[in-house]
Amino acid sequence: MSEPSRRDGRLGVGIIGAGRVGPVIGAALAGAGHAITGITSGSDDDRASAVLPDVPILDPLDVVRRSELVVVAVPHDQLASLIAGIAEVGGWQMGQLVLHTDPGHGIEVLRPAAERGAIPLAVHPAIAFTGTTIDLRQLQASYAAVTAPAAVLPIAQALAVEMGCEPVVIADADRAAYADAIETATAFSRSIIAQSTAQLRGIGVENAGGYLSALVQSAVETALRDASGPPPLI
Repeated sequence: MSEPSRRDGRLGVGIIGAGRVGPVIGAALAGAGHAITGITSGSDDDRASAVLPDVPILDPLDVVRRSELVVVAVPHDQLASLIAGIAEVGGWQMGQLVLHTDPGHGIEVLRPAAERGAIPLAVHPAIAFTGTTIDLRQLQASYAAVTAPAAVLPIAQALAVEMGCEPVVIADADRAAYADAIETATAFSRSIIAQSTAQLRGIGVENAGGYLSALVQSAVETALRDASGPPPLI
C-alpha cells in the first residue's frame, strides 16, 4: 500500500473502472480531501481524465498495491471475477478498504478480498451517472445504499457522506430487491419518456424532450412527495 497516513482520516484512493461511475466517485472523494493514487483504463479515457485530471492510468494490480481504499466500479457481471482474480494473485492487502458501487451486490461478492484481510464495503449512490462533473452536483442531493459488516458500517456511511450522499443501510440479503427497485424506476422512466417524445414528434413537435421537461419534472416531484408522506390509512 501507499504511504499516506490515516491519522488525519485521508486515504490514498485507487479507482478500478473508468466508465461513468468510477471517475466521478474518485472526484467526489478527492473533493473531500483524499488523494487519488490511480485509475484503470476504460472505454473513454478522455472523459475520465476530464473528471480526474493528472491521475495516472495503471493496471488493476498497481491500483490495488498503491491504495488504502480501492473503489471498484465495474459492470455487474464482471465484479465477482475481478475480485476473485486479484485475490488469486495476492493483490488484496490486510486492512485495505475495498468498496464496490454495484446496486445488486452486497458484501458477499467481496469475500475473496475479505478472506485476505481486506475490509468489504458496498456503497451505491442512487443517481443516473453521466460520467461528467454534472454528477458531482447530483450526488449532493442523493442517497446511497450502504452495506457493510456491523463493525465497519460507520466507515461505509462516512465514505457515502464524503461522496455527498445521505447513507441508507441496506441488508446484504436485500440487495437484489434493492437493485430491482432501482432498475424498475430507471428503465420505466426512460421507456415512458421515449414513448411520449415519439408520439409528440409524430404530430410535429420538434423539441419533444424540451416540451416535456417541465411537465415530467413536476409530475415526478409530485409523485415523490406523495411517496415520501405517511402511508395511507386503511
